[in-house]
Order: sequence, then structure tokens, then C-alpha cells
Amino acid sequence: MCAQYTTFGLAPAMRAGGVLTDGGYQVHRDFVDFIVDGRPLLFRLSDLDAVSPLASDVPPAIFTAQVRSLLLESPAPLPGGRYVVYGCPECEDLACGAVTAVIQRDGEDFVWRDFAWQTDEHADLELNGYHGIGPFRFRGAEYGAALSALLNDSVPDSRRRVLLIGARVAVLAKLAAALRTIGVGADIAHDADGVPADELRGYGAVAFGHGTGERERAAVRRAFERAQVPVACVDGLAPIVPLLVAQIEHALDRSPSEQRRLTGLTATGGEAGIEVTSACRVTLTAYRLDRLSRTHTHEIFDGVLEPGRHRIALDTKAVKGQSFLVARTSTSVLVAAVPR
Repeated sequence: MCAQYTTFGLAPAMRAGGVLTDGGYQVHRDFVDFIVDGRPLLFRLSDLDAVSPLASDVPPAIFTAQVRSLLLESPAPLPGGRYVVYGCPECEDLACGAVTAVIQRDGEDFVWRDFAWQTDEHADLELNGYHGIGPFRFRGAEYGAALSALLNDSVPDSRRRVLLIGARVAVLAKLAAALRTIGVGADIAHDADGVPADELRGYGAVAFGHGTGERERAAVRRAFERAQVPVACVDGLAPIVPLLVAQIEHALDRSPSEQRRLTGLTATGGEAGIEVTSACRVTLTAYRLDRLSRTHTHEIFDGVLEPGRHRIALDTKAVKGQSFLVARTSTSVLVAAVPR
């Protein structure tokens, strides 16, 4: 049994939703991640697209049951004292695969050990074990306080609604439809005048259409300020739905900036600069508007990057004229305009 203590904490996290280049969608999920020794545990698991059981969109009774389960106040859901630590973000079915671990008490301490990838009731540690991860020993007081706080209405508020402001109704309608498809609520309005404060508190972001004037933008910001509602403001770069969705997803990210996986995206001199904090799969997509305002999409890169800064060459044909880049990992997304 491990003797060295490891710190335990919790932090808001996000599985980034989006409109994919193949026409599909990736569902947005907000959840609470486990912070082990100051770093998200999820980042230790290579490039895993998964969420913890502490998802904000599950019914309150299920969320409470998950917390109490991790506090060992109920029997383990899987044989051998195993608990699901991360599961499928789309359906949460064990058959899709999940990261599980044995969670047990050792005196006042809590120990997480024998991490494994599991697709049925029994884990094969020799074949599917995460041999380089854990065991982790957490002080009982620290562990219990962090999880118990979630039972006292301290779970981070995801506020997965977006207010869309603009005059181009057709573009906003397509954007709202795309956001709703990935699980983000969206409402369209010309302004926020007269909207009760209680309604404004339901929004996590405001997105302004490309043609919205500064006076209209300032009025909307003042409405949220009067209601004392902190809200992220998104200035739409171009009438390209996947691009706007990516901008909004970034604005909705509530995870601490120091605990994000994708931390930088730049575009200069015919190349893109990408910075990541842990090994992960990164996709880089270019969106371009031609002279007839038609959208052209180009896949620039799709591969695993190691921690650090990386340079990726850009095809000049893909980024000529008015172009934008979207970099995406399973947990975050960044957008950058390409200088002309």
C-alpha cells in the first residue's frame, strides 16, 4: 500500500462540443474533474476523451449518489471494489469503455489504486491496467471536504446557455440550432433591454454577430453589469457556424487556465503555433471565406502532440484571403484569425 500522500482537489472542466468537418457533432459536457497533485487526473491518461461521473447535466439525485459513492458511503458499483473514474462522454455506457479504479479506506485515508480500462464488469489489470498511474493516498480530511462541498450546493454552475445578438437572423438561427444540437442552449435577441436579472443569470456567454455595432454591444454589456451577472462576451469573427461554435465553446470553458491542456494558438508567417501542456490529440482546421462569402474548410493537422510549443506549416491555398484557424483537443478549443 502506498505510503506517500498525494493532494486531492476538484475543479470545473469541460468536454468541448463542436461542429465537426465531417458533418457530425460532438456533445458539450461540463463536469468536475479530479485534481491530483495540482494537475487534472484526466491529463495523465494519454489522450482520453471522457468525463468524470460528476457531470453537471445529470439529475441532482444521481449527482449526489455519485459523490456519496466516491466517499464510500455506498457499495462499489463494480466487482472488486472498483469505481468508474472516467466514462464515455456521449452515453456513459460501460460497454464504450471506462477508466476504473479500486477505491478503499485505509484508516482515515482514502486510496485509489489499480487503475484500468474496462469494458465489462471485470477488469483485466495485466492486459488493460494503467501501470504507471497510482496508487494515490489522500488524506481523509482533505478528500472528504472536497467531495462533501459538492453536496452543499458548491458544484460549479455551468450556465450552458448563450444569448445571440445580431441582425443576420439566418446565420443566428443556424448557429442556435448547432449549439442546441451539441447540448448548449441558445436564444436570439436584438438586445437585452428589459430582460429580468434572473433570466440574465442563466447565460454563460453573449455572442455578438459580426455586424452588431459598438453601441448595441455596449448596451448589452451594461444590462448584464446592472444585473451583476459576469458573462463572457464573444465577438463573432465571421458568419461561419463551426467557427462561431468554437468561439463560444472557448468562452464557456470554466476550467482554471493553469489546468487547461490547450493553452496557445497563433498564426503568423505561413505557420501555426500550438502550445499544449500534456500529450494529446490536436486537430487544426482552417476556415476561409471567398469573395462570394462561401465557406471553405481545410484539415491542416490531426495528430498527437507532446507537451510544449509546436509549429505547423499552413497551406497557402487553405488560408488565403479571410481565414481562421480552430485548434481542438477533447477538453478545449482555441480560435485565431490568420493575418492577411
